[in-house]
Amino acid sequence: MEKEKAVVLLSGGLDSATSLAIAFKKGYEVLPLTIDYGQRHKWEIDCSKKLIQYYNLNHHKIVELDLASIGGSALTDKFDIPKNRHIDDMSSEIPITYVPARNTIFLSIALGYAEVKKAQHIYMGVNVLDYSGYPDCRPEFIKSFETLANLATKVSVENKIRFKIHTPLIQMTKKEIIKKGCELGVDYSLTHTCYDPNSIGDPCGCCDACMLRLKGFKDAGLKDPLNYSSEL
Repeated sequence: MEKEKAVVLLSGGLDSATSLAIAFKKGYEVLPLTIDYGQRHKWEIDCSKKLIQYYNLNHHKIVELDLASIGGSALTDKFDIPKNRHIDDMSSEIPITYVPARNTIFLSIALGYAEVKKAQHIYMGVNVLDYSGYPDCRPEFIKSFETLANLATKVSVENKIRFKIHTPLIQMTKKEIIKKGCELGVDYSLTHTCYDPNSIGDPCGCCDACMLRLKGFKDAGLKDPLNYSSEL
């Protein structure tokens, strides 16, 4: 019997690697999709390729976009990356690391790829607990996009496919995500999270993404396998 297909948005980060492992566990034929959008932390693209090798996949779709030409985010523009912020401050407002409409764009590309590949399922590693300030990580956004997906595509209108957007990590803490990934055999040394790595790709240890990752490993009673250029 032919497996159902799942497009998995794979950034090369901790969350997307865990989401990939969950899709594998479900038994889908996994179609990884990585989007190079002009982000300053391009090391994550290399990590996505390492994860493809780790899972012995023969296909890996990489789409290039130029969101840097739009700017408006510290990840794509010449703004300073916030450093050494208190965990509680990270969700008090939408941070400068928010990339305008990024997840809407990513899901749209994933939807197009899924339609071409006849994949009913799309996996995305968004999480609302760590970044509650990000509007495109909320459950209501995901639900709305799923509705749109089933209104806007030929295969859904013709009742050939009913698309489902899966966000298995959306209500999990970073500790819970890491524990789940370890249970599924995720090699987190192959992942990249930092928004401002040094010239050889070592994470800074003090941007929001690094601090949340480090806290997650600490709370899980585990050591992060990455080498940090500095660490609080």
